[in-house]
Amino acid sequence: MTFEELGVREDLLKAIAEMGYENPMPVQEKVIPHLLNEDNDVVALAQTGTGKTAAFGLPVLQRIDVELLAPQALIIAPTRELCLQISGDLADYSKYIDGMKVLPVYGGSSIESQIRAVRAGVQIIVATPGRLIDLIERKVVQLGTVHTVILDEADEMLNMGFVDDINNILSYVPEERKMLMFSATMPPEIAKIAARFMHNPEEYVIGTRNEGAENVRHIYYLVHARDKYEALKRVADSNPNIYGIIFCRTRRDTQEIADHLIQDGYNADSLHGDLSQQQRDMVMKKFRERNLQILVATDVAARGLDVNDLTHVINYGLPDDTATYTHRSGRTGRAGKTGVSVAIIHSKERGKIKEIERKIGKQFEHGEVPTPQRIIEKQLFNLADRIEKVEVDEAEMAKYMPAIQKKLEWLSEEDLLKRVLSLEFNRLLDYYRDAPQLDIVSTKKEGKKDRKGEPRNDEEKDRRVAEKGYERLYINAGKADGFFAVNLIDLLNQNTHGQRVDVGRIDLLSHYSLFDVRKGDAHRVVSALKGADFYGTRIYCEIADAEKDYAAESKRDGKKEGKKGKDKRDKRGDDKPLNRRERRALKFGDSGAEKPRKNGEDFPRDADFAPKPKRRETEGDGKPDKPKKAASKREKKGNFDKFSKKKH
Repeated sequence: MTFEELGVREDLLKAIAEMGYENPMPVQEKVIPHLLNEDNDVVALAQTGTGKTAAFGLPVLQRIDVELLAPQALIIAPTRELCLQISGDLADYSKYIDGMKVLPVYGGSSIESQIRAVRAGVQIIVATPGRLIDLIERKVVQLGTVHTVILDEADEMLNMGFVDDINNILSYVPEERKMLMFSATMPPEIAKIAARFMHNPEEYVIGTRNEGAENVRHIYYLVHARDKYEALKRVADSNPNIYGIIFCRTRRDTQEIADHLIQDGYNADSLHGDLSQQQRDMVMKKFRERNLQILVATDVAARGLDVNDLTHVINYGLPDDTATYTHRSGRTGRAGKTGVSVAIIHSKERGKIKEIERKIGKQFEHGEVPTPQRIIEKQLFNLADRIEKVEVDEAEMAKYMPAIQKKLEWLSEEDLLKRVLSLEFNRLLDYYRDAPQLDIVSTKKEGKKDRKGEPRNDEEKDRRVAEKGYERLYINAGKADGFFAVNLIDLLNQNTHGQRVDVGRIDLLSHYSLFDVRKGDAHRVVSALKGADFYGTRIYCEIADAEKDYAAESKRDGKKEGKKGKDKRDKRGDDKPLNRRERRALKFGDSGAEKPRKNGEDFPRDADFAPKPKRRETEGDGKPDKPKKAASKREKKGNFDKFSKKKH
């Protein structure tokens, strides 16, 4: 099938041939002949990047009467960027049609210049809903002569809240018109618009309803929430020639991730609604021209950004609805090329992966986060490839080669190659030295666990070897002391300063605990916790020693407790641990003993057990002062609690 066989006119064929169009894509094969020859309307379900603009643009241009300087076709797009892209494509298609005028109408640009252009006469208006309504209400745009209406990316307009605007605009268009609606998905609201405004619409589905793009691999990496940014960097590092978009859920996340990537040396920038229109245009221009490798964007800001050669789409946070994921992933794998859609998720998002798989009809691959060895290998091969393909200016280099050869003649070929590679990769090698594994590893095969997922025996908890990249630390407080994970985190927060400490596995035993921290933080944590206080227990922390028997040492330490400590234990025996009430008594004295809580009273706090000041006695007989007579009204107001207690 060729464009000529579809019925496309000669002047349009000449223009698209110069643009590199050879054979029509599936959506073009179905839509072009229908628009040229049939009277009923069209609903086309097709992914972004499947050739939709040419599918409606070529027949629309062919149906325009260039002698009539009045709006004849109206194309509505959700964003300024898509609006400009469509109008640019139509201008290219109509290169050899004299008198054809296409006007983009959108917010963020001078409305006066757009008013002047409309009054000068146009045949095709490509508009965003808000600005178009503004021009209609000003009586500038008259839609009485429009015979073709096209809604592009209708589901995106629905997501952006434009349904009422669309209904308003269509009320100004004549009933006798041809209408086309393009959408990647078909939610119920879009079906309602079709039922209300379209005449016996023909539905064309390219692929399967709501499915993902055919040429896209879907991969997810499962990591702890705190490790998502590190996993993102590893994905980027393992793909040296990445050209992709990272999607975030909020503007704040978008800017923060972009800032971190730029600080870490990546060629990245952000795109979100807090940027001015001029800033957004500049960022998108840089990205389209491939002066940026990575664009961090929100879904709204990236709509209308049409780039055909994306290698990756990375979901830093999964969207709430499947349709948004479909739009994201559809930005790669276009025009017959392959692409990768990556999702970096934590354990609570696994359910979303299953839901998306069910809706798009495709399976996600559970990938392993690239290891440092794999990343370094890929980067070295990429550098070798660049060295191999670099263009050498022989004439200019000849001037300098003799002196350089003399300077480096003492180096062998192998030594020279090592030094060239090390120039660029010493930083990467240093960065990934002792880097930990980021994947959440399933431990189901390691042995039976209890309901909370913890090992059943103390022997497994007492291991002294940390995960790769971490250091195992000992602390002299355990469950018998009322010491749990939350207490450890509190101690770290209260006593360490500077960068946050990343804590790995925590194993709590009776009289001591073992926990993992990153190697770079180990000595800082040991120094910070030494001498800290936990309910009268003086904390001691050290790097876990594989030779020490901490259980035996803890028992010996218990027997060496002072007389005060022994006296404070209950009558059950000296070897039994203090309970919560006893620990309070040890810290605050006898006043720390808890009393039964009466109905309506609050639970006791530490401050409630502090010793109360003794009552002042008289100098004469040593007896306590007699209570004073009833206080005045003024005094009662100032001492309301005491007064109300007496009254009750």
